Amino acid sequence: MPAEPRVPVLIAVPHAGRSYSPALLAAMREPALTALKLEDRLADRLGHEIATQTGAPVLVAHAPRALIDLNRAPEDVDWGMIAGAGQPVRHSLANRRARSGLGLVPRRLAGIGEIWRGPLPMVELERRIQEVHEPYHRALTGALQQIRDQWGAALLLDLHSMPPLTPGHAQEPAAEFVLGDRFGTSCAGGIVDAGLALLAGQGRVAALNRPYAGGYVLDRHGAPRRGIHALQLEVCRSAYLDPQLTELSARFPAMVRVLASFTRALAAETARLGSGGRLPLAAE
Repeated sequence: MPAEPRVPVLIAVPHAGRSYSPALLAAMREPALTALKLEDRLADRLGHEIATQTGAPVLVAHAPRALIDLNRAPEDVDWGMIAGAGQPVRHSLANRRARSGLGLVPRRLAGIGEIWRGPLPMVELERRIQEVHEPYHRALTGALQQIRDQWGAALLLDLHSMPPLTPGHAQEPAAEFVLGDRFGTSCAGGIVDAGLALLAGQGRVAALNRPYAGGYVLDRHGAPRRGIHALQLEVCRSAYLDPQLTELSARFPAMVRVLASFTRALAAETARLGSGGRLPLAAE
């Protein structure tokens, strides 16, 4: 995070962390396969390269998603996997993602089943929230406010990767990119339109909010009325990884160029918005 960012965009990569402790790996039933399926594989490499080419600040989580999911609310917990929680299992809107197996701490995956050998102690869940989840989001908040104060507006580009999608129709190619703006609530439409136009001009197929509209990161940080916009970007893993979806491929440099152009287009529109009106002085 430079003192004065060159563009009003912050790139964040919450799901590419690969710092697995021996204790975390030992707690998994199938650590190698689980880690690969949970990670946004090498999306951090995309984030760093885009930042280098555009001058955008970048925040990368090194903590793996298996430890704690930074795109989930602290309340989105499957209490059935927590030992010593002191409360019955509850089903509500607060933990709807957890009930599918992918809550604050992922519990199960399709094709694998249960991830963990045993329950997670409540004290360990609290430690992960206090030492990883909250510091990450405080860092996002501070960086976005700094950019907004300098430029008049700020954009959070929440960078993810996705498995290859199935085409909607036999004659149509599947989308390589999915932009998510929480159905128009987390980001100004002009920014979204600029991104879609750039990708279309590059001959790339993109979708909006289907099947990924964004999650907790956008809900927590997107505040267009206060000049802070948040957009999720999903990139197809086959567009920059090898056929096994494990390592970078020869397509990686071309993907970086596309995403750098995409980021510049969004930065230009964000800067235009920031220069066009006065912002409220109230703190977040």
